[in-house]
Amino acid sequence: MHVDLEGLGFERGGSLLVKRALRRAGPAGIVTVTGQAADLDVHLRAWCRAEGHEFHWRDDSGTGCAVVVRGSAFDERWSRAERAGSADPFEPEAVVEHPPQRWGLAGRGALVESGGPEFHFMLDRKVEVWSADAARIYAQAAAAQWDPATAIPWETQFDLPREVEDAVVQIMTYLIENETAALVVPSRFVAQMHPHFREVMQALAIQAADEARHVEVFTRRALLKNKYLGLSTAGGQASLQTLVEEADFATASFLLSVLGEGTFLSLLWFIERHAPDPVTAAVCRLAAQDEARHVAFGMAHLREHILADPSIRGTLMDAVRRRHEALRHTAGLNAEVFDALVLLAAGSWSPADIAKGYDAVSTLVEEMHNSRKKRLLKLHFNEAEAEEMSRLHTRNFM
Repeated sequence: MHVDLEGLGFERGGSLLVKRALRRAGPAGIVTVTGQAADLDVHLRAWCRAEGHEFHWRDDSGTGCAVVVRGSAFDERWSRAERAGSADPFEPEAVVEHPPQRWGLAGRGALVESGGPEFHFMLDRKVEVWSADAARIYAQAAAAQWDPATAIPWETQFDLPREVEDAVVQIMTYLIENETAALVVPSRFVAQMHPHFREVMQALAIQAADEARHVEVFTRRALLKNKYLGLSTAGGQASLQTLVEEADFATASFLLSVLGEGTFLSLLWFIERHAPDPVTAAVCRLAAQDEARHVAFGMAHLREHILADPSIRGTLMDAVRRRHEALRHTAGLNAEVFDALVLLAAGSWSPADIAKGYDAVSTLVEEMHNSRKKRLLKLHFNEAEAEEMSRLHTRNFM
């Protein structure tokens, strides 16, 4: 093959044309290179030495011509490369069971050159993390992102009685710390996950982004007419600490998404239904729509994990019992939050309405329990196991 660089200097892109010709020439192929650029022979000779190609210079009748023989190193570099699965998640064997750490940050389906560094991703087994629904849930989440500045009617004029506004602020304060925990947990695990499982990483990353947005809007609603947030209790913080410090991915996903966020779905829809103003209703409605996806991903991931390894059910049950035991001396749900929920559901301070509000919150708690049981049954726990775990779930809801 022949390449005429004309006036193009080798140091200004001429190497691209020579490299292209060598690829086409095949193993041990020969390429002749001509050009009018000064010092072409010097630059080309140095490049060939660095790349492992054989170089010869001919000067026939004053016309410089280089002869380059493709070196074996050029072929070995590619032959030693390893295909990191397939980029298409629907291809058979596309997502491997245990991707090597040497694949590192390479995209799935890439050719990974040998000799690269060994990484240390702790979550590197398909059974631990994979869900076939991850790509679909991520695509849904990406399409459903909403802008806090425009999606919520912040400019709507309303004035609530001081005690009702205080109740809203207390509920928002409670939601903020719980959503912060829900932000920390997936963020911690996405950093430990092998990039081979990119769809799962993307689903967790956008879940963390959702939670960051929830923290923003709950904070903004709390401070809309108030200077300070409400009370954060020691019991509530202790409950969330057991969630944030859970080291096992499957267990943390189970406690957060299936039990915690599943319970929060009921709570958010309850607040939206009884909201005393349109801003409170909007922030809870939009947050609940996001949380439904988080629950769906947790359920999809754990269904697959349990089907692949049924013994994980015992681990999950033990985690619920262990968490209950660790929290049995705490007060559980912030009493101020409970009272605030009663007031929102009551709508007034009359004894009859307060009684109605109290009954509504009690019904909510029982609905949370029944919803948890349904999700646990879908994860192949039996009726007795589902009843026990749901009853033992933290009184702090999350």
